[in-house]
Formats: sequence, C-alpha cells, structure tokens
Amino acid sequence: MRWFYDEHNVVREGALPGPLLDTLFGRGAVHTLDGGAHRVRKSLFMAELKDAGGLRDLSDRLAREWDRTVAAWPGRDRVVLFDEVSEIITRAVCDWVGVALPAGPDGSRHLAADLVAMVDGFATAGPRHFRARRARARQEARIAELVTAERRRAGTGTETGGPSVKAATAFAAVAHHRDADGTLLDPHTAAVEVLNVIRPTVAVSWYVAFAAHALHRWPEQRERLAAGDAARALAFAQEVRRFYPFAPFVAGLATDTAQWDGRPVPAGTMVVLDLYGHDHDPALFPDPYAFDPGRFLDRAPGRDELVPQGGGDPATGHRCPGEDVTLAVLATLTPRLARLAYDVPEQDLRIPLNRMPTRPRSGFVLTDVRTNARETDAAG
Repeated sequence: MRWFYDEHNVVREGALPGPLLDTLFGRGAVHTLDGGAHRVRKSLFMAELKDAGGLRDLSDRLAREWDRTVAAWPGRDRVVLFDEVSEIITRAVCDWVGVALPAGPDGSRHLAADLVAMVDGFATAGPRHFRARRARARQEARIAELVTAERRRAGTGTETGGPSVKAATAFAAVAHHRDADGTLLDPHTAAVEVLNVIRPTVAVSWYVAFAAHALHRWPEQRERLAAGDAARALAFAQEVRRFYPFAPFVAGLATDTAQWDGRPVPAGTMVVLDLYGHDHDPALFPDPYAFDPGRFLDRAPGRDELVPQGGGDPATGHRCPGEDVTLAVLATLTPRLARLAYDVPEQDLRIPLNRMPTRPRSGFVLTDVRTNARETDAAG
C-alpha cells in the first residue's frame, strides 16, 4: 500500500485513459497531477471537504431533503431508492457547495441523472459510456458559465489578473483558486473540479443502495442502526464501504526508479492496487465475508487498512479527500432509512460483479412506505 502511494514508485500523470477522463474525472482534474502541482490543487479540496462545521452543515441539509422527500412516499405505488437518493443528495450537495441547479421544475432530476451517468459509464463501452460523455460535456459547459459569471461578479478579471477573493462557498473557492503557477484555473478546469466535489458526493447513492441491501439481508442490523447512536451509524457506514464492491481497483504508472522486492519495475508499467481484495483480506478483517459493523465500533480503521476509496495520506497523496463526506452522507441517511417502514417486493437484488460500478440490479425498490413513529420522533 505505502509502496503504491510513494511518488518515487508510482505516478498518476498519463495513467488515466482518455475514456475515464471524459466520463468520471474530467480533463485536467486533480487526479491527473503529481508532485507540487498536485499538492497545491489538492489543498483546495482538503480545505473544503475536511471542515467539521461544513460537514455538519451538509448533514443538516441532507436530513432536511430526506425528510421532505420521504414525506411524499406513502402515497406512491413504488419507490426506487437509488433514484430518489441520487436526487436528494444532488439537491443537498449543490445547496451546500453553492452551485445553482439547472433551471426548471425538473432541474435537480436532470442534474442527478447526469451525475449518476458520469459514474455509471466510466468503466464500460457502448451506450452507458456515451451517455456519460454527453452528461459530462453538458454539465462542464453549464458550470463553466457559472464560474465565469462568479469571476465577473467578484471582479477577478482574467485567469492571470485580479485580486484574491475570500470564498464564501466551495464553488467560489474553486472559481477563485490559483494553481501552483499562481494562475486561476481556466473556466473548463474549474468546472471539472466543481464536478469533482458534487459528482462523488452523489455517487454515495450507490452505498445507500448497498446499505438498504444490508438492512434487508441482515435485518438484525436495523434496530441497532435505528436507535440513533452516532458511533453505530459511523461503524455501519464503514462496514458498508468495506463489504460492498464499488471501485475494485486503482492504477498508476511505474516510475523509472520503481523497484519491488529489490527488483526493478519497467518504467511506464501499469501498476494496479486491488482495493476489493485488500478490504476482504482475512489478515486485516477476520471473517471478511460476514457483514459486521461491530468491527469498527471500538476503533477507527488505520490509514492503510480500510481503502475502498484508495489509500495513502489524503493531505499529500492521491487518497480521496471526500471520504469524510461519504461517511457523513451515510451516517446521516442510513439511520433514517433504518427507521423507515416499508415493504421489499420481489425484485432482482443481485449485485453483479462483472459490472462496474455495480449495485443491486433493481436499484432497491420499496413499496407500501408508511409513516413510522420512530422516524417522526427522531426527525423532530
């Protein structure tokens, strides 16, 4: 793990194929940088995504969106949880970040669909891939216009001129961020990085669907999670991330100085880190195919122990800076899901491991959603 995240051994520049950049990350994204350029750009995300007060604010917005949306579910024949949660998170995270939703009554639905498409199509050819490319192009163009308007409002001027601006939102922080060379990001790259805040947050919809799957498969977890204990909610979130597959691996390119076990690794060799295998290693997680949130109740996992979103040091390396956001979203929404009364009709709940990213095939369908006194009490 530490060998993989040492820049003397493995770098990211040139490692990500074009189709992945055109769907998931975007051209010019922080994921493609190394060294000082990477650290300066990464500092932007660390400042915005690691603030405890900001995470509490996001959780509050999520809770309000969940409660408002779920109030309408009892009158519906069926609810596809994955689809609904993607819209809930889209509205909450855009409000939190300061990104305007597309105009119109269906703006949040269309944006959620585009953000889901970017994630759903990154590892495939065919219709899913082209849908993802169209979605990214559409949202990059829209947000680049918002960036230009924000700079005009603040009087920042050109990419090289203008004063520094104190940012009130994460969107403004990206719009006015200066890279290692002292210049503003061009509007397209700024749009890419704005999407790299909101897109992975909406991708937590996959984990919420997995959480519903876990509560259905191991119903004894529902009472424990519904009780509202914060430590239990966090442990449940960690176990969902460990147990269920999402990104099975990450990759980089070997440098000209890379050696493994005393033997040189040819420069440019693709090096792959098996995230799924690591998170199911019995040496790290006894009985790894048992779903057991209790394994995270007494202690936080070590830096290179639980790595569903990559390993290493998030402050200086390529580890996802949004892990705390993922945990905050899950710890906010999954207890509410556990307190919700509903039926699970016959449906295809298989999770195909030959599909990336995978999820329950049905999206997890709920029927006969009922008002639950415990949910009302907890929300109030």
